[in-house]
This record gives sequence, C-alpha cells and structure tokens, in this order.
Amino acid sequence: MQEFCHRCGGELPTGSGESPFCPQCGAPQLSLSLENQSVETGGEDANAEPGAASAVAAPPPSPRQVEWKTAIRCAAVVAAVGALLSLGAIRVDVLSMVSFLWIMSASLITLGFYQTRRPAAWMDVRVGARIGVVVGVCLALELGIALAGAGLVARFGMHAMGSFDAQLTAQVQKAVQQSSTPVPAAMIDFLGSPEFRGGMVLAGFAFLSAGLVVLSTLGGAFAGLLGLLLMRRGPAG
Repeated sequence: MQEFCHRCGGELPTGSGESPFCPQCGAPQLSLSLENQSVETGGEDANAEPGAASAVAAPPPSPRQVEWKTAIRCAAVVAAVGALLSLGAIRVDVLSMVSFLWIMSASLITLGFYQTRRPAAWMDVRVGARIGVVVGVCLALELGIALAGAGLVARFGMHAMGSFDAQLTAQVQKAVQQSSTPVPAAMIDFLGSPEFRGGMVLAGFAFLSAGLVVLSTLGGAFAGLLGLLLMRRGPAG
C-alpha cells in the first residue's frame, strides 16, 4: 500500500531500510498512536467502557470507619430500654438498681450489639469513644422524652405532682434560710414560682445529660480498647 507525506503529499518509499523522512520536503513520518500513548502514560484506554477507569481508580473504603446506621440503631435500642427501666423504677423500687446498671453500661452493651451485627468492623479506642458519644446523646434524648411524658401525665392526668412541688419548695426555703445575705421578698416569691421550679428541673436534667454523654464516651472508649485487644488476640488464638 502506497503511503504519502502528510505535509507535501509526495510519495514515500515503501522499501525496508528507507529513511523515515520524506525525500521531497524532509518532514518526519513517524507517528505515535494516541491509544497506545494514553495507555502507556497511565491515561484512559479509548476502547474501554465509559466509567471503567474511574471505577478502578476509586479508592477502597477505609477499614476503620464506623458503620453509623448500625451503630445508631443499636444505641437507640439500648437507650430505649434504659428509658423504660427508668420509668419502671419510679413505680417499682427493685428496678432502680437494674436501671442504674443498664445506663452505666449502656456503651458496653451497645458496642457488644454493634460487633455482633458487624463482626468484621474495626474497633479501637477512638471508634468506641465516637459510638459512646452517640449512646450518651440517645440516652439523654430518650430519657428526657420519657420523663417529660411521665411528668405531664402525672401532673395533668393524675394530679400527683404535689409532693414533688413541696420538696422543691422546701429545698428553696432551706437555701434562703441558710443564706448569709438577706434575700428580698420579690426574690423569695420568684424562687417559689412554677417557672423557677421548671427552670430548676431543666437545669438539673442538662447537668444529667452532660454527665451521661461524658460517662458514655468513657465507657465506649474502654469497650473499644477491649474490642481492639480481642481483635489482636483473635488470630493468635
């Protein structure tokens, strides 16, 4: 097959061993295929299907990331059980210790459920602490909802919050009597108002929620450390 120069259009010699330059204008006649160039230099293959190169180049997911969907579900279930036990402890004194132990070990229980559902998931102190934060937030939310609902039913449905109000009023009066500085009468009236009692309850629950988050974070970190030790001992066993 006769070939022609890409510059002047002159005929090129077809014999072997001839010069790679055009004998008329001297233009080089060497060319590199774009397909080979793209493949050799790490580019995309022109014959490859669209999206194939990007699929291959995508980095694999990190083995140390948390599968949050499962972790949040486990934390929500454990927190719901803790809220129900806390409500039951209001009526049944025997459940008080069970409720206390469940809430104190909520992070351990949640991480146990999490590793049961995801046995191949990575576990260490950091992962355990992050899940522990979620457990603390779920405990605070679900306990708050449960106690608020129970308080509304007791106050407006059963009219059984008189003793609770009397205890708060007695505590305020005791604090006023022990105060070294005189308290104005207007302040005493405000301290005995329903708004102040509601604020005291909210402030107390805020401190309780912060304590639950801190406790759950520490418990999750401890559980993550135990999980890391078990993972390292697993292959040796």
